[in-house]
Order: sequence, then structure tokens, then C-alpha cells
Amino acid sequence: MRLLNASGCLDALTAPDVARSLDTFVTKTVTPLPRQGNAPVRIAETDVGMLNSIGLANPGRDVFLAETLPQLRELGVPVWISVGGFAAHEYAETCAQLAEVTVELNLSCPNVEEAADTAAAIVAACRAATDLPLYAKLSPANWDIGEVARAVQAAGADGLSLVNTIRGTALDERSLEPRLGTWSGGLSGPALKPIALAAVFACWRATHMPIVGMGGVMTGRDALELVAAGAQDVALGTVLFRDPEAPNRVRSELSAELAALGVAEVDTIRGVAHEGGVAPELSVSQ
Repeated sequence: MRLLNASGCLDALTAPDVARSLDTFVTKTVTPLPRQGNAPVRIAETDVGMLNSIGLANPGRDVFLAETLPQLRELGVPVWISVGGFAAHEYAETCAQLAEVTVELNLSCPNVEEAADTAAAIVAACRAATDLPLYAKLSPANWDIGEVARAVQAAGADGLSLVNTIRGTALDERSLEPRLGTWSGGLSGPALKPIALAAVFACWRATHMPIVGMGGVMTGRDALELVAAGAQDVALGTVLFRDPEAPNRVRSELSAELAALGVAEVDTIRGVAHEGGVAPELSVSQ
């Protein structure tokens, strides 16, 4: 199992030691043209997690390729590039300019208007443009996410990233006005975990594709449950903002969880939630 960061939850160039503590670093979403992002306020804490309304702020594809990517490669950590756009050809054009990376196609950001193309059409366009591994990042808002997973698999996706944030709103305590500049944003943190588990469970059952599970992962136990639901790898998101040591801590906690189950390798647990839970032979002897 690899441990990654969720896209947008870590700046590797300002926190290189944290990035190096991961197995793979995932970039913020790169779009063809520069984006200033959404109007402030962009971040709001809630009792159950964090709302963000960043709006895909980034310097654009040309600056990223010329300046940012060479610096990221110097970290010595495998890089995944999150790619965004507003039409299938925009995704494909960016993919065509990449090499020696895995691409995560951001098909599900709640802070921008959704592309008119379907997820499958975007994946198909990108597959035609590149032979690089393609992971489709899907929205948890789709009730039949397993059907979407089958569609992107048929279009040429190699794996799935599950899940992105889900739309939420927070009101100011005194004024009762929205706390975010765009009134709503993406909810991440502990509240997202049951939603992420449901998405991973549904998509693993539908496709058996490689899945990066993410959403509310705060502990090794959270990582264990995502793997049990079908995830091959796990990504950390909101927790990185408050705990830079989270990657090492989560690994240690996961090892303790496996030891308590009498399991040597985490891959043994993958998908076990679909098989009636942990088999008796994997349980601790009483």
C-alpha cells in the first residue's frame, strides 16, 4: 500500500520533508491557463471538518511544466499530476505534454462549474492523447458512482481516486451569512470518511480497479478500513494541515492494527469487507 497526499493538501516545495515522507506526491490541479481561484474567504473550519473554496488556483500549464515540475522531480519522490479543465480537449492537451508521471484526472471539483463533457468522454480523450497511467478522480455526489466507475474503466482509465470533497456550507455564528466567499465549498475531514468508504466499496465491487482511497483519513484505522473496502492505496488530506507527521504516524498505527489482527501484509486485507469481514484465520487468537 502506498501513502499519498490528496491533491491540493500539501505544498511540496514549502514542506519538502513532509512530501518525502510520502510514497508518492500528488500536485495541485493544473489547468491549461492560469487561474486566480475563487474570491476570499476560501477556508472555513466546521465541527466535522473543513470547507474549502480555492477554485483551482494555479499558475497554468506552461509555468507548471517549465518551473514547478522540475523542482518537484528534485524531491526524489514519484509525482502524480492532477489535471483539470473545462472540456475534454483541455484535459487531453495537458496529458499529451506530460511524461514519466501518473495522471490524476480531476473530474469532480465542487468549486468550479462542471465540464459539459461526461467523465467517460474526458477519460477517452486523454487515453487517446497519452499512454501514461490515468486515474479518474470521481465525485461522491453521484449516487450510482459504481456506474461512473465502469464508464471510465471502459474509456481507458487505469485506476480511480475516491473521493473528492462534497459540497457544503457554513454560516457565520453572529451574522448568519455564509462564511465562504462563494457561499459553498468542498467539505473534507472526518465527516467525509463514511462517504469515501461507500464510494470505494461500490467502485471496487463494480470494477476491481486499483483505487486510491481518501476522505477523512486521520488514523491508521481509517486507512485499514479503506483498504478493507477495496482501496489499493490511501491518501491523506485535511489531516496534513494540522499534523505534518501524519504519514509516519498513520503507517505506525496501520502496522499496529494489522498486528492486532495477526496479519503480516496490508494487501491481505484488501477487499475483505466484501467477503464477510476478516476471516477467522486472520483474527487474533483468544
